[in-house]
Amino acid sequence: MTALNRRDLGLLVLRVGTGAVLAAHGAQKLFGWFGGGGIEGTTQAMEAMGFSPGRQSAVAAGLGEAGGGALLALGLATPAAGAAAAGAMAGAVSVHAPSGFFAMSGGYEYPAFLGFTAAAIGVTGAGRYSLDHATGHVLDRPWVVATAFIGTALAAAAVVGRRAQSIAAPEEDARQDARQDAEPDTEPEPQHGTARETER
Repeated sequence: MTALNRRDLGLLVLRVGTGAVLAAHGAQKLFGWFGGGGIEGTTQAMEAMGFSPGRQSAVAAGLGEAGGGALLALGLATPAAGAAAAGAMAGAVSVHAPSGFFAMSGGYEYPAFLGFTAAAIGVTGAGRYSLDHATGHVLDRPWVVATAFIGTALAAAAVVGRRAQSIAAPEEDARQDARQDAEPDTEPEPQHGTARETER
């Protein structure tokens, strides 16, 4: 087995493994498979996590994971597939980031790993054992790589930024209410006349 074949075989194993995990997570969100909540449950979860609108966010996350994962496993439109999966994982990272890095404490270790792996495959390409290779790499051109990752990065930044604003707004309102409650009563006391004025 030549070095080139080993590289392509390794990419196949990495693609199929990563794509299958992503597709399974997406199927949970879209169809309720594997114990998932389906669209309705995922919509409620998205809204609770600060993503708005919830249903569109649920569909986008599910398609990014299920569609991106399936395409990665097949090795078809690999740059777009890797970018879509990485974008979906960026949203998950923003949710878990307050808990730190490690997954054992609820951190973003796992979605970050999946996102980086998907992005690396998208940049590297699917290799010889793929539908991209079989179709002459028509969906794996350099301009596809650039367009897919730039577009996904902009979209993910907008979604994460909008979520951060929606979370920050009620927190700021709560802080203002707390400051107002803590402020002393500054209303002026009624003025009383002098003793002489009282006698009059």
